[in-house]
Amino acid sequence: MNIAFDAKRAFQNNTGLGNYSRSLISALATFFPEQHYFLFAPKQTGMFNTAPYPGMQTVLPQKPLHRWLRAAWRSRWVVNDLLSHHIHLYHGLSHEIPFGIHRTGIKSVVTMHDLIFERYPAQYNPVDVQTYRRKARYACEQAGRVVAISEQTKADLITFYHTPAEKIAVVYQSCDPMFAVAHTPEQLQEMRRRYSLPQDYLLYVGSVIERKNLLGVVQALRQLPPSCQAPLVILGDGRAYKKRVKAFIASHGLQQQVIWLNEQGRPGYAHLPLLYQGARALLYPSIFEGFGIPILEALWSRTPVITSQGSCFAETGGNAALYVDPLQPHTIAHAICRVMEDSALAQDMREKGWAHAQLFTPEKCAAAMMKVYEATMQEKTK
Repeated sequence: MNIAFDAKRAFQNNTGLGNYSRSLISALATFFPEQHYFLFAPKQTGMFNTAPYPGMQTVLPQKPLHRWLRAAWRSRWVVNDLLSHHIHLYHGLSHEIPFGIHRTGIKSVVTMHDLIFERYPAQYNPVDVQTYRRKARYACEQAGRVVAISEQTKADLITFYHTPAEKIAVVYQSCDPMFAVAHTPEQLQEMRRRYSLPQDYLLYVGSVIERKNLLGVVQALRQLPPSCQAPLVILGDGRAYKKRVKAFIASHGLQQQVIWLNEQGRPGYAHLPLLYQGARALLYPSIFEGFGIPILEALWSRTPVITSQGSCFAETGGNAALYVDPLQPHTIAHAICRVMEDSALAQDMREKGWAHAQLFTPEKCAAAMMKVYEATMQEKTK
């Protein structure tokens, strides 16, 4: 079977959607090498190394107009290239498929990560909301199968777009296997030295935007007794909301308790497992997510997780995490103290986290997705 992917984010995005694309494509190529994989991308970069997969082919825009208007090529004109490469199935990895693909006979699948722009439209540019909505609605209506990365996203697809439940398959994502590799105390100490980190620290990973609630974390720091205190290391960046967080930090004299890692030079991706494994806990009290990949990365890294009640968080964190009310900073502070003061609890969270992470292996993710592909191919063309 000739399987094509929208590979823009695999080559150009170094965060969530890019990691999802790279992890899934790599897993499929590893566990189902008999299939033929085509990566359709506006441009190719070194962000995704396809060399280990000899049966994989990258397809770039060839016509001068297509190279000049790469966004239009990806969203519409690529359809002709899919036909010329005899593609049987196309997978849009992030909320969209090319307009017009439903008229070609090529089967399609789309992954929907979340509908946060529908839940919180005020946090987006109105023009962007309209663009996202148009692409997402078309994809959900015309794709043969819609993949939701959590039951929460499935429920949102039914609520907002009235997508038939039987058309939606929940396929949990995995993460890079490098997070499962345990590092030695010497390697962790070298990482701390490289980034000038203290022996004990708490970790926040994610964009610094209102929905992810970094301000709630910083407010919780103020409420920690001396026995629970540790600096907060922030791996992520933002704009207006980051200024609000920084203003709060400055006005309450918390500068020495917060380390903005991006401002010291963003760590290389290969160092992320070390950052997780060196942390006393991951703090992820987001208001809403589609899946929450940092939770899974922390579980694979055997790092205790403090995250929110509701949304998708219990799906990802299982029985391994401590759950808090993200709008009540004192509950975040209480959870931090539990992890910092109770070594037996922290060790239990590590062990449960590792066990729960086994539900999200690359092999299981690839197998579940291949079942979706096979079911889609067996459907009669509309």
